[in-house]
Amino acid sequence: MELSRHAHRKDEHLSLAEKFYTSQATSQFDQLRFVHQSFPEMGVADTDLTTTLGPLTLPIPLLIEAMTGGSPRTGQVNAQLGRLAARTKMAVASGSQSIALKDDRAIATFTPLRENNPDGLVFANLGAGHTVAQAQRVVDMLAADALELHVNTAQELIMPEGDRAFHWLDGIGETVAALNVPVIVKEVGFGMARETLTRLAAVGVHYVDLGGRGGTNFATIENFRRPQKDLDYLANWGQSTVESLLEAQAVPDLTTIATGGIRNPLDIAKALALGATVVGSAGQVLHHLLKTDEDATAKFLLNWQDGLRRIMTLLGARTVADLRQQPLLFSPELENYRRQRQLNNER
Repeated sequence: MELSRHAHRKDEHLSLAEKFYTSQATSQFDQLRFVHQSFPEMGVADTDLTTTLGPLTLPIPLLIEAMTGGSPRTGQVNAQLGRLAARTKMAVASGSQSIALKDDRAIATFTPLRENNPDGLVFANLGAGHTVAQAQRVVDMLAADALELHVNTAQELIMPEGDRAFHWLDGIGETVAALNVPVIVKEVGFGMARETLTRLAAVGVHYVDLGGRGGTNFATIENFRRPQKDLDYLANWGQSTVESLLEAQAVPDLTTIATGGIRNPLDIAKALALGATVVGSAGQVLHHLLKTDEDATAKFLLNWQDGLRRIMTLLGARTVADLRQQPLLFSPELENYRRQRQLNNER
């Protein structure tokens, strides 16, 4: 049956994401430095982590990023993620709900996100290329506050059963215009370039999730699923999260979410300083949830929030907006990237 075939792939992706998890990210946040300030003239209690994503107000600038759904096992994970979001006041995004459009039996594996987080922010998720009606259906399924439309050409081309043709821009524009919730166009781990972002802005997109290289690597995961493992040369395809944030600075009309290889509160602070409005993590959250338990993962996420407040205090930054005013030092490698891509405009 179609549900069992797709459900198996969902379970396989979940296990492979953990199999290939590494604490060593390649998102390049280690190539950025803040300049220490000795006189912050404030306390930790003075920090305000509130941020806004269009009409949405987030008490914490953190997102439990899209992971899973579609099988009984992943439905249980979604229930845990919903409870974690409620406990930590973080927004949470669903995994791709396309399977639930094909078989109503899969719906119950996604709805636990909302059932366990009735008052929090929940983002629906669907691949680009679906109709406006289908996009509205997945939003309604979760009473979602926003929709992530994911774009994943590299993943599809490596995936043994993936798509081989991609005509998405017009449909994305139609969905943005039709829905009454924010539509976030999301990469799945290959980053975004200035040219991509400019084309998205031209069809009416206001919100992007940069999904940079450095976190969960779907090129590696999908190549592992190939019988011959023959596309390993694409393992490092794409722009890192930091490179994507630099690219986004050249398209100021877009509001950005930074995801991909976020490993600690310092990475979060650097992403916010580079212009992100929200910072998301999937791999780290999933790893802690699978290796520990729900209580330990909640403590881990609350510790991230505490760590972010400490870093803001070190810098004398009371708000997320204040972080964007902080001077940053770039490695020679990043400076070279900025020069070659002509991204040396002032922040």
